[in-house]
Amino acid sequence: MARQHTRSSFRTLDDLLKNENEFSNLRESLKNYDIVDEFEKIFPELKMIAQAVRVDKQILFLRVENSVWKSELNFKKNLIADKINKHFNQQIIKSIRFL
Repeated sequence: MARQHTRSSFRTLDDLLKNENEFSNLRESLKNYDIVDEFEKIFPELKMIAQAVRVDKQILFLRVENSVWKSELNFKKNLIADKINKHFNQQIIKSIRFL
């Protein structure tokens, strides 16, 4: 006998992705992608200086070609991490490394 589906038995894809444990790795990957993607929006003044490459284990990797800028940003890495965390309203970035 065919099972009848009621409207209340269906869940939205958004609800599944946010609440099911099976999708925790996907949620983490999407969050990391958002950080890299939004870096230039959060820091438009760094657009020509630094490029977000990836996030791995709450560490943001930035590519900075100029050693002087790399040194300057190294002094400000806590401020950069704080601003990203405030932008996303959660503790996402704990540290920053420069490539």
